[in-house]
Amino acid sequence: MGYTGHPFIQTPHFDTASKTGVRFDQFYAAAPVCSPTRASVLTGRHPNRMGVFKWGYPMRPQELTLAEVLQKNGYATGHFGKWHLGSVRNGSPAHPGANGFDHWVSAPNFYDNDPILSHEGKAVQHQGESSELAVDLALNWIEEKVADPIPFFAVVWFGSPHSPHRAIPKDQALYEEHPDRLKHFFGEVTGMDRAFGNLRDRLEAMGVRDNTILWYCSDNGALPKVGSTSGYRGHKSQIYEGGLRVPSFLEWPNRIKSPRVVKARSQTCDIFPTLLDWLDIETASKLPLDGISLTPYMDSPTRHHDRSSPMGFWDYTAKGVSTPSAKWMGELFDAQENGNDLDSDIHSLNAKKLPYPLISKDKFPGHAAWIDGHLKLHRIDKGKGDLVWELYDLKSDPTESYDMLTSKGVTTSPKRVGKLQDGLENWLGSVVDSLNGKDY
Repeated sequence: MGYTGHPFIQTPHFDTASKTGVRFDQFYAAAPVCSPTRASVLTGRHPNRMGVFKWGYPMRPQELTLAEVLQKNGYATGHFGKWHLGSVRNGSPAHPGANGFDHWVSAPNFYDNDPILSHEGKAVQHQGESSELAVDLALNWIEEKVADPIPFFAVVWFGSPHSPHRAIPKDQALYEEHPDRLKHFFGEVTGMDRAFGNLRDRLEAMGVRDNTILWYCSDNGALPKVGSTSGYRGHKSQIYEGGLRVPSFLEWPNRIKSPRVVKARSQTCDIFPTLLDWLDIETASKLPLDGISLTPYMDSPTRHHDRSSPMGFWDYTAKGVSTPSAKWMGELFDAQENGNDLDSDIHSLNAKKLPYPLISKDKFPGHAAWIDGHLKLHRIDKGKGDLVWELYDLKSDPTESYDMLTSKGVTTSPKRVGKLQDGLENWLGSVVDSLNGKDY
């Protein structure tokens, strides 16, 4: 984004929002790819707890979502845009309506310009730039709620930027000096920015912007080749900082009356407990959360520099599930035009099922990490007994260049390392317990 120092991308509305509300300078996606992070936003839990290992996995119906909690507390709830946590067909136990959304106009994955979207199970052809379309659909719904008046919770998930990148001509024109692939990628980001600006302006025109919490973040780190990680190691799909660090900021003029910057580490799992804290809503749920309320960090950002609890990450060794949104929505549209309907995909129909046999806690395959204070411990299980540990001091080495376990002159005490390893493996065991259904 422009405000983070990108030399070319034009994001004036995102830049303005980052300077008027709360800017999170060390914000993490719970996972380095899309679907898992979306699950973390809605539940406050690490996505592996509910089996959303990679893109295309459905969220378990047993989970308690932010939409369900707010729905029970008198809020109208709407989802607009990319879902990617299950099928958006009728009969799916994993569509937005089954997860607490009264109204939804959604795509099973990223969607392009002029998309076919699911209006609560009915395929409808739309025209328009993808990000602007999602915001317009959300705003039309919000206007109805404001007129009643009913408090509303709207989730607007853009499809951009996503390959194959297809920016509209006026957004491409801003980047004529660049190759086509960058022209389209940069243009998609600018299209998102314009849509975000329209959302802010229309909320203002409705008279509700001052008392509306508007929270933005991305779902994973930068794409390789076209994206920029600001020098952090790695990129999307990796547990290193470049795959997890994302821009995030929020505005709430009635409460956040002056700009502030939160330097404490925070993540997408924190959104669920923070919003419920602000709204003074308690749940009877005993599901363990991985997020914490960020209220003290926002109220006193200069007093609270360090996060009060560690953060765990785990890229499990599972393959993503192909979710060809345009193809599936086209098939649904054609079927419904002929008076028929289509069943949900098999993954969504099986969303409620628990692992059988149960997942063992003897091994934790894949790449996991544990951030405690400024130390970040990596646990990389490559299989066949090949287990690698890496340790970095993110304060002095934010690019994860000097492994404290192997670099000369960069050391930490064995006792401290052991404590970090125990913390990570205990957390991984807790995640497996949840995955096996112990929480329900």
